[in-house]
Amino acid sequence: MISDVRVSLGHQRQPYSTAYEQMLEKVRYEGAYPTCERADEAVRLVLAGLGRQLTGDERVDLAARLPLEAALVLTAQIPDAQPLTGWAFVKDLAARSGASQATTRWDTGSVFAAVTAHTGLDLITRILHQLPTGYALLFGQPELTPAA
Repeated sequence: MISDVRVSLGHQRQPYSTAYEQMLEKVRYEGAYPTCERADEAVRLVLAGLGRQLTGDERVDLAARLPLEAALVLTAQIPDAQPLTGWAFVKDLAARSGASQATTRWDTGSVFAAVTAHTGLDLITRILHQLPTGYALLFGQPELTPAA
């Protein structure tokens, strides 16, 4: 379990904004999670990981389009000097959370589907151009390849 991105079970959760509640419902639906709390765990894990990968205008624009609660998770992370490939991203999140790679891949896809729905494909395309290979599939998009 990751203490920096998961809510302690001993504390009652704070009320969320309507926008974040809608995002959690989208993640809950996409991931077929039994509760919004489980969806919230996935959102916090994946957005914290993404916050360690993104820099520049794409990071700022993504934070501006996300609900405040999600933006705070994203921007609380210091970007890594060397971004991870999509598969390494999933493996890193799995190691941090103690979950299987399959479960973490499912969480990532569920959260990224909600992020795409919330922010729009134009920004996601810009983000995919910044990140190393392997993220497009995590976002449910075809892999972008440079023209030969």
